[in-house]
Amino acid sequence: MKTKILDIAGNEKGSVDLPKCFSAELREDIISKVVEAQKVHQAYGAMPLAGMQSSASGKLVHRRGVWKSQYKKGISRIPRKIMSRRGTQFNWTGAFIPSTVGGRRAHPPKAFKDWSKQVNKKEIKLAFYSALSATTMPEVISKRYATLDVKDIKQAPFIVESKLSTLKTKELLSSLKKILGDKLFGLAVRTKSIRAGIGKLRGRKYKSNAGLLLVVGKDEKIKTSAFEVQSVNELNVTDLAKGGPGRLTIYTDSALKDLEEKFSSKKTKKENTKK
Repeated sequence: MKTKILDIAGNEKGSVDLPKCFSAELREDIISKVVEAQKVHQAYGAMPLAGMQSSASGKLVHRRGVWKSQYKKGISRIPRKIMSRRGTQFNWTGAFIPSTVGGRRAHPPKAFKDWSKQVNKKEIKLAFYSALSATTMPEVISKRYATLDVKDIKQAPFIVESKLSTLKTKELLSSLKKILGDKLFGLAVRTKSIRAGIGKLRGRKYKSNAGLLLVVGKDEKIKTSAFEVQSVNELNVTDLAKGGPGRLTIYTDSALKDLEEKFSSKKTKKENTKK
């Protein structure tokens, strides 16, 4: 599969063969499974002493002639705390157990629970290839972005010369505008807005879009907060397909070479071990 290489002005510079990993079958089910498994879940759970900090004296006895007995009181045998007392007579209130006011929960979430999900290595690899190939499909990209039509996507994927990584932020943004066009550039740059609903009162005041993903080679570095930049060595399924496959992605030509080298070297290693 051949595609155009663009220069920093958005003009065609040449063509290049895409690596085989870009021609994998689209498997949205496996992509969503791997993205869900790779989520970082913050551990949470009840405090160990929650609901147990009352002065309940444990299970009260039900025998005659014993101090603090429930005998002949006509009350259930549950842990109780003393609200008031007159001699040997007590005014008790149930405490500690789940059925009482202010008692502990029956089966609260445990803070030591392991939230991670296990996924097969072959599934992760297949999801990665599938997410890469989704960035080459205009119909999948337009499906992910509601304001886009297939006709708006001139090229997929966008391959740009490595000179892009040497530009400063202002020059970089103007170059991307020429490469993508006005409509795609509006989606590429991250925007931050105040949330419309009551969620703004619950620690979620601002929301932002994902923006463009720029994949650079292992020796390239770009510092910008306008969009997400990811190196080939750290690229994963979540970067490519969080929120669904078909994220707007630009690859530098050196990133493309590194991708091909990365996966071809893995195959040669397996072939050598078999021999």
